Amino acid sequence: MSASAPAISVQDVRFAYGERQALNGLTFDVKDGEIFGLLGPNGGGKSTLFRILSTLLPLQQGAAQVGGFDLASQQAMVRQILGVTFQSPSLDRKLTVQENLKHQGHLYGLRGADLQSRIGLGLERLGVADRRRELVSKLSGGLQRRVEIAKSLLHRPRLLLLDEPSTGLDPGARIELWKYLRELRQEMALTIVVTTHLLDEAEDCDRLGILHEGQMVALDTPDALRSSVGGDCLTIRSREPERLAVDITAQFGVTVHRVGDQLRIEREGGHDLLRDVVSQFGTAITSVTLGKPTLEDVFVQRTGKQFW
Repeated sequence: MSASAPAISVQDVRFAYGERQALNGLTFDVKDGEIFGLLGPNGGGKSTLFRILSTLLPLQQGAAQVGGFDLASQQAMVRQILGVTFQSPSLDRKLTVQENLKHQGHLYGLRGADLQSRIGLGLERLGVADRRRELVSKLSGGLQRRVEIAKSLLHRPRLLLLDEPSTGLDPGARIELWKYLRELRQEMALTIVVTTHLLDEAEDCDRLGILHEGQMVALDTPDALRSSVGGDCLTIRSREPERLAVDITAQFGVTVHRVGDQLRIEREGGHDLLRDVVSQFGTAITSVTLGKPTLEDVFVQRTGKQFW
């Protein structure tokens, strides 16, 4: 793979389960050496795309290359350069940490001193070398996740795919996990692709693709995506949101987005608008908040729907 070639390239990929369209014309690239996030609510298409990239589902329509290999015709080559950590735990809880990695190594034809060296280095990198003789069942969720990643890196892949890596982790373990991911990217020159429905986790990615109903509705760095919303975000709750939206638009000439029982307004100098709206329609408002744009605001702006 040349220095300028993308680590992953996806062109017009579509996938359907019967009549339900799970992916609808996805086109994007993942740059070599970046941490790329796929963000979206459940049902957005993340898991389907993950299964296709990890060769668990076939390409139905479109084309994709992973590490320069064609995903449709060179799956064996793709699997050699991929490390995959699934959302569901894949460790045998009745075996020790070292035994889990040893059996994983055997699947890749690794044996003897080379395998032991790789196990030791992998556990050291992930900060779990002192737990190698412990049963997996005795480890915390965060430590088990680290062992899962060490297992997926045993054959020294060029790309690491992580499906909802923070599932079941408390906030402290999640922060620690991301610290290790950034260190691994640096030490091993890895490209990392992460699927997530957690907005704060998505902030840690170099670039982010936001999926909704099988389509890529936004793609850029987290900072650039937030900046694309512009200004401040005013969020208003009301018992009569539809009527209030009409009244605010008529009074102030602003665009009001109705999202469920919320009204959202994007505008520079939002504090002035907040004061005027509360002064004019205070009796119709049950709560109001003002803040800088978030990734959730990006999702709302691009889809007109809340991020569930």
